[in-house]
Amino acid sequence: MGSILGQPLESVDPPYHFPGYQSTGLRGPNRNPLIIRPGDTELHAPVFGESRIGPNDNDLTAQHQGQPIGEKIIVSGRLLDSRGKPIANQLIEIWQANSAGRYAHKLDDHDAPLDPNFTGGGRTLTDSNGVYRFTTIKPAAYPWGNHPNAWRPAHIHFSLFGTAFDQRLITQMYFPGDPTMDSDPIANSIRDKKVLARLISDFDWDLTISGIALGYRWDIVLGGPNPTPEAK
Repeated sequence: MGSILGQPLESVDPPYHFPGYQSTGLRGPNRNPLIIRPGDTELHAPVFGESRIGPNDNDLTAQHQGQPIGEKIIVSGRLLDSRGKPIANQLIEIWQANSAGRYAHKLDDHDAPLDPNFTGGGRTLTDSNGVYRFTTIKPAAYPWGNHPNAWRPAHIHFSLFGTAFDQRLITQMYFPGDPTMDSDPIANSIRDKKVLARLISDFDWDLTISGIALGYRWDIVLGGPNPTPEAK
C-alpha cells in the first residue's frame, strides 16, 4: 500500500493536501509524520462524567433568553465502535453556523446577521445505547472564498472520542439533497462517493416533533470496515 505523507492511499479519509481545497496547502504537513507509541493516557482516556454537561448543552435553541431564528431540527444517532457495538458515556461536541450562514466567531466576516439567541455550540454524552441527541437550528450555506462563487453546503461540525484519545474524530454532517455538495472541495476531497455518503444524514420522521422540529438521523462509526471519514 502506498502513502501520501504517511497516509495510506486507500484510506477513507481525505488526503492531507487536496488541490481543490486551497488551504490544505498551508495546513497539511510537508513531512512524513512521526509514529509515536501511545502511552496509558492515549489508550485509556478520556473519561467523562455527567457533571461536565450543563442542562442545555445539547439544546442549542435553549441557551439564551430568547428563541433563535430559523428552522428547528433534531439531530440524533448512535456512536458505534469498529464492531458495530454502541459506545456509551462518550463526549460529542458540535459547532455550526446560524440560519443565515454565519458563525458566532470574531474571525467570521460574512455580512450575514448574527443571532443574539444562537451561538452555535453544543455538547452531550452518549447514553447506554450509544445514542446522542441535539436540538438545534438548521444551518445555512455560506460563501468561503476558496474559489469563485464558492459556497459551503449546510453542515454541522462534530468532534468526538471513542474510548481513547487516539480515536478522536473531527468531521462534518451534511443534509440530504443539498445542491451545493457536488461543487464543494471539502466534501469532494473524500474521493470515494460511497464513503462520502456516510457523512450525509437521513431525514427521519420518527425524530420529528409535530409542529416543532424536523428530524435527521446520523450514525457515527469509529474504525472497522466502514468508518465515518474525517472532514475538517
